[in-house]
Amino acid sequence: MNDDFPSIEESIKKSISILYRLDHCPRLDFQYTKKEHPGDVTFILFYLSKILKKPVEEIGKDIGNYVRDQLKGMISFSIVGGFLNFIFKDSYYLYLLIKMLNKNFDDLKLSDKNIMIEYSSPNANKPLHLGHIRNSLIGDSLSEILKMVGYKTTKIQIINDRGIHICKSMIAWKELGKGDTPDRIGMKGDHFVGKYYNLFEKIYCEEVQKFSKNNQDHISIIKKARNLLKKWESGDDETRNIWNIMNKWVYDGFKETYKKLGITFDQVEYESDVYEIGKNIIKNGLKKGIFFQKKDGSIWVDLTKEGFDQKLLLRSDETSVYITQDIGTAVERFRKYDIDQLIYIVGKEQDYHFKVLFTILKRLGCIWVKKLTHLSYGMVDLPSGRMKSRKGNIIDADSLILEMSSIVKKNFLKDFPKEEQEKYAEIIGVGAIKYHFLQVDPKKRIIFDPDKSIDLKGKTATYIQYTYSRIRSIERKFTYLCSLTHKDWSNAELDIHEKNMIKIIQKYPLILKKSAIDLNPSLVANYIYEVAKIFNHLYQNTRIINPLDVIHSNICMNIIHVTGNILKSGMNLLGIKMLDRM
Repeated sequence: MNDDFPSIEESIKKSISILYRLDHCPRLDFQYTKKEHPGDVTFILFYLSKILKKPVEEIGKDIGNYVRDQLKGMISFSIVGGFLNFIFKDSYYLYLLIKMLNKNFDDLKLSDKNIMIEYSSPNANKPLHLGHIRNSLIGDSLSEILKMVGYKTTKIQIINDRGIHICKSMIAWKELGKGDTPDRIGMKGDHFVGKYYNLFEKIYCEEVQKFSKNNQDHISIIKKARNLLKKWESGDDETRNIWNIMNKWVYDGFKETYKKLGITFDQVEYESDVYEIGKNIIKNGLKKGIFFQKKDGSIWVDLTKEGFDQKLLLRSDETSVYITQDIGTAVERFRKYDIDQLIYIVGKEQDYHFKVLFTILKRLGCIWVKKLTHLSYGMVDLPSGRMKSRKGNIIDADSLILEMSSIVKKNFLKDFPKEEQEKYAEIIGVGAIKYHFLQVDPKKRIIFDPDKSIDLKGKTATYIQYTYSRIRSIERKFTYLCSLTHKDWSNAELDIHEKNMIKIIQKYPLILKKSAIDLNPSLVANYIYEVAKIFNHLYQNTRIINPLDVIHSNICMNIIHVTGNILKSGMNLLGIKMLDRM
């Protein structure tokens, strides 16, 4: 068979050009044939029928006959309504397999545009928790998928390193820390600072019970935090010194956690560097009449005409709020970088915030606002209910990684040498966490259950990793018998399991493109699981290696080789490492 043999898509394009004399090929709509109809790939005829003003049955018959002749009898076809179903014969399956043996077996390039993706972006007052994990995993995997299909990506995080929430941790440590440091008490820096944030909230709640909820000026600790914020914004040396020390503790902790999760960034921004830009934009907007000022000196924007409320932009004491720095950050990014799209990966509870942000930027005359996208994702809950960091009932990332590694050691690595247990435990444990999050559509809420994330028989990374290691084990044992050449396949026959395997692995480029277009890594995650599941059906029902039938064994070896490569490629895009042995 010729590697340059035309594909069905190429043949359809040629048929449209020749049969209907169209200068430009219209949009081609494909789907995989529905289970109730015979076929492998379906070409949807309605759009073409509308352009040509011809019945779908006539177009289907014309194109079907042309493509069948082009592919020299390697396919047959049927027409069901407006759907042209192509049925692959064994020879076409083998052609697809040969094509897939080329590492660049399909054109993956969708675009070379520049996309900036903001994700993680934690507060510098507590450790990363389950919500940050989901956020970071979506951002990191989406960036890799977009790169795979040609985009240039910049992975960026902005750390919320200033504001009242930071001052809460600072005032609690300043008054109650007694000079303790993370090193002195043997605690990771971000956990140490988070301890004081929780302590602040505890004291605050106790004081609320003593004073009227409507008269919070009498609550001493919140007044102290607000005064500390004013000192910070005025550049008070002592306040800035404490702030720098505590932030460094947190950043060191973040760095360690990100390393365990394999999360990286191309750029790191800090709100403290850009919040003044936002304040200046707000003040200029006030002068131009875009915003208005209340009697107490606070600055607002009235968005009632756009269907929103009035929004505070600067407090009466001229301290900024979240949206102040978001405005400044967006303006500064488009000033500094050549960006075709900026994607914010932020939880669903901030949907309103981003609608307001984009509306304000439009009011300010930022013509690039159409390039902004909020990729909203669902909250992470525990089986016991929603996490609330102020109450301290969160699962932090470090504890989760430690717990998962412990489960892996106990259940899977008893027979491994001790020196390998630690390495493998983290790879399998972190992989389980990542897959458990990424298999769910970002828009949906997720309940995280550690036990379900690591089941060898379930829809888990562990199942996929084990399948991959099985494939590589087969290759190590039998490659010397069955080389990865493809000679003398012309008369070979395939069983249903081999066909199903070729059928699903040749979908890989389409899945990558759809995942990139939809900004949805779960499409890749679920596809990879299906690949692993169908391989295991093949493994259980087909004699892969038969010394008496070297040609057929050679075909099977090539099938599983491509399958292994796709499993590894897909899982790597999700940030999950694969193991040759398990």
